Amino acid sequence: MDKDNEYSINPSESHTKTTWFERAIFISWYCAKPTCKFCYMYSIKDQIKTPMMARRRLESILAEALITKICGWEIGFVSAGIGSWKTTELKEVLEGIKKITGKKTWLNLGFMPESQLTELAPWIEGVTGTVECPRLDIREDIVPDKPIDKIDEMFGYADKLKLKKSITIIIGLGETIDDFKVLSGMIEKWKIHRINFYRLVPHESTVYTEGPSTEYYLKWINMTRLSFPDLQIIAGSWPDKTSEIEHLLTAGADAITKLPAIKYFGKKPAVEIEEGAKKAGRKFIGTLTKYPKVDAKRLLYDAGFDENIAARILEKYERYRRKLER
Repeated sequence: MDKDNEYSINPSESHTKTTWFERAIFISWYCAKPTCKFCYMYSIKDQIKTPMMARRRLESILAEALITKICGWEIGFVSAGIGSWKTTELKEVLEGIKKITGKKTWLNLGFMPESQLTELAPWIEGVTGTVECPRLDIREDIVPDKPIDKIDEMFGYADKLKLKKSITIIIGLGETIDDFKVLSGMIEKWKIHRINFYRLVPHESTVYTEGPSTEYYLKWINMTRLSFPDLQIIAGSWPDKTSEIEHLLTAGADAITKLPAIKYFGKKPAVEIEEGAKKAGRKFIGTLTKYPKVDAKRLLYDAGFDENIAARILEKYERYRRKLER
C-alpha cells in the first residue's frame, strides 16, 4: 500500500506525536452468554463444563500486569466472559493491578449493574460497551444477548459515577460504510471517550470465514478520526497484518492492540509495529522487542505486596520472562 494513501491524515493534523501498545488482560474463558456468533468463546462453549476451571489464577493475572508495567505497555482493559467472576473477586484483581501499574483499569465485562460499578469504581477508569456491529439488524442476530439498551443503561450508571466510556467495534461483520452514521450517533449520544476497532479474525466453528480488507478497515478509522478529532482510537492488528501499522496510525489511530505480544515479543510482527510507528512519525512508548532489565521482586515489594503473594506472582512472572528473553 502506498504511504500516501487516501486515508492518511496530514501529520500536522495529528493530535499526538507518540503511540503505544495496549494489551487486553483476559481473566477467564467462560461466558454465561456465549452467543456472539463471531466470538472465540462461542466456538468453545460446549467444551467448558466447569466455569471455575476456565478462570485464571490471581498470580497469573498479576504477573501479566507486571509484564505490561515493565515493557511500558498500557492495559487496554480487563476482560472476561459474562458472569464468570464475583464482584468481590474482581475487586481483588483490580486492586492488584492498580498496585502494580499505579493506574486505574478499563473493564470489558458486558453489562454491569449500578451496584457492581459502584463497588468497583475506585479501581476503574471506565467501562466498555460491546457494540461490535453498528448495523443494528445484523447486530441483533450475531450479538443476541447484549442489547443496545443495556449498554445505554450501563453508560447511564457510568455517568453518575463519573466513569469514562468506551465501545468496541469489529469491522467485517456485515456492516457497510453507510453504517458509519449509526456509529457516529452512538459516539455523540453516549459521549464516548475512546473506541477500540478490530478487524474480524474468523474463528473455527463460527459462521465467518473471511475478514475485511485493510483499505476498508482504514476507512472506518479515518472517518472516525476526522469526525471526532479528540476521540482516543485504538486499532487492533493481528500478527499477519502488522505491515499495516504505519497506515493504521496515519489513518488516525492513537495506539495499537491485539497482537499476542508475549508470544511474538522480539519477532517480526513486534518489530513491524515499532518500525511502523517510526514510519508514521510517532515515537513508540515502551518496547515490544528488547526486554528491560529490572528487579521484578523489588517492584512487587515496593508496590506493597506481601511475601506470600509476591512469591506466587514472581513464579508466574519468570515463566513469562523466559518466553520474552529467549
